[in-house]
Amino acid sequence: MDQTPTFQWANEAIPLSLPSKFILPNPIRPDRTCVSHLYSIPIIDMGTDNEAQLIQGITSACKGFGFFQVINHGIPLELCKNVLDMITKLLHLPYEEKSHLVTTTHLEDGKIFKYYVKDQQTQEKISMWAESFFHTWHPHDHGFTHNLPNNPPQCRSVIATYAKEVGSPIVRLLGLISQGLGLERDYLKKKLGEIPSYTAQANYCPPCPNPELTLGLPAHTDYNVLTIFFHVLKDGNWVAVDSLPGALIVLSNDRYKSVYHRAVTNKKKKGVSLAMFVGPNYDTVVGPIKESVDESHPPLYRSNTRVEFVHKFRNQEGKPRKRRSGEIGRRRCHLQKG
Repeated sequence: MDQTPTFQWANEAIPLSLPSKFILPNPIRPDRTCVSHLYSIPIIDMGTDNEAQLIQGITSACKGFGFFQVINHGIPLELCKNVLDMITKLLHLPYEEKSHLVTTTHLEDGKIFKYYVKDQQTQEKISMWAESFFHTWHPHDHGFTHNLPNNPPQCRSVIATYAKEVGSPIVRLLGLISQGLGLERDYLKKKLGEIPSYTAQANYCPPCPNPELTLGLPAHTDYNVLTIFFHVLKDGNWVAVDSLPGALIVLSNDRYKSVYHRAVTNKKKKGVSLAMFVGPNYDTVVGPIKESVDESHPPLYRSNTRVEFVHKFRNQEGKPRKRRSGEIGRRRCHLQKG
């Protein structure tokens, strides 16, 4: 059981108690008493003809929450279901059928891996109650499918179809977000460059015997555009997000912040999600938008190439960082992939 980064044993029978290698230190265990059900999660209806209202709604959601749900986005609901079913089948394969995909490193195209947190006091690696599948994608060039597994059957075709369909709402959302910032509609699309970075990560959490002791994914922020997730942080409280059927959840990034979110576990239900990320390529210089900088809004960040930015971003884990609710102390653990 401890030698393979998969959950075949958990799929076959839920253990009576959580194995010790999954038990998080008290400070970062999921505190269910801090989960709020009072906030109304922003819902953006992309089927509306009122463009001004749509832009206003997205702008308000980006400033106030940093995320929102999208309905009537144009992606067939059956396809949304099929892609999550396919991910479930893939990560539910017996270990002997997917062992060639398993890696102890991360961000390998078409590979399965696990997240860990490292206890800063004991230096012990603690496994997250989830496994993840990382791959690149592209809305038009389906050459990326050669790095996808051909088991389960139709895995490549289903993911390729989903990638094609998700491209259009992403472009439209980038345009609406640009307009909400007072920029030209194609501003952010142009800034992504001719060769944007398209990556994706699927996460699978089997039923967990002690959800209060572990997490599927620890609290973190992203540095890209689009994701589907379980929980987020609002004004110091975790907000339970019940996704609408077929809805996309969009994370927006000091005028638009990238929100803290996490994946919690469930005693009876498995959790499956697929995050599709879009960002500039690694040579692109990222920094404050010049058109949004003035005396009232001075630049708060330096400009870096994306590769430098990502390196600094990942090295922040475990260090003091500011959330919307104020300064937080040093976290006892930091996130690793392996």
